[in-house]
Amino acid sequence: MIQARAVSDPGPVRKNNEDSWAVDNALQLYVVADGMGGHSAGEVAAGLAVEAVVGFIRRSHEETDVSWPYGIDPHLSLHANRLRTAINLANRRVFRAAESHDDYTGMGTTVVAALIAGDHLVVGSVGDSRLYLFSSGTLVQMTRDDTWVATIMAGNGNPEALAHHPMRHVLTNVLGARDATPVHMSEHPLAIGDTVLLCTDGLHGAVDDATLSTVMREGGSAEGMADRLVRTALAKGTRDNVTALVVRFGADA
Repeated sequence: MIQARAVSDPGPVRKNNEDSWAVDNALQLYVVADGMGGHSAGEVAAGLAVEAVVGFIRRSHEETDVSWPYGIDPHLSLHANRLRTAINLANRRVFRAAESHDDYTGMGTTVVAALIAGDHLVVGSVGDSRLYLFSSGTLVQMTRDDTWVATIMAGNGNPEALAHHPMRHVLTNVLGARDATPVHMSEHPLAIGDTVLLCTDGLHGAVDDATLSTVMREGGSAEGMADRLVRTALAKGTRDNVTALVVRFGADA
């Protein structure tokens, strides 16, 4: 059994919520996107990306004759290739929309997606929306941020100093910025009782991993956990849209 629910809040500053998400238990697909751009373009970008990801995963699930415009990566499973292709198609859709409408010039979006097949978790991401796996009481970030700070930290920068750097939120990669974009893919085993969290930086930018772990350790339903996470971010002063999508895996979820 899989139990999943998303909770989102525009936050205390922004009028619009430019986060978008999908919860599809039939496909066992879960997606979160955080859009950016003026004239409500961020909201459009995030919505287009989520729609494109869900659309390809549904087609490749229901149909046997499906084209693979980005080829097959032999190092990935079939389901990972499905998700990789879906995210690449989402990038193309956002990029073309930005090219076609003056009001959408410069728009883009992050995306993080989880596809579950049996006891196998496939993760794909672009940008700084994250996926965490909470297993046996331990929280682990399973995605890599496409940010200036993450790039510098890869070169052994000072984490404490970089945590407050003025460029810490600068993204180095998003969907829609260019015709083709690298997609981070990973695959992981799932165990009964595991919990997956997909979230935007409105959550993880305000709530540190230790606090996230404490909130998730309280357990409860997916909806209750997602609601507590969002309320924690608001209490800690997040100024961004904040979205938490919680997936609880196993018969006792």
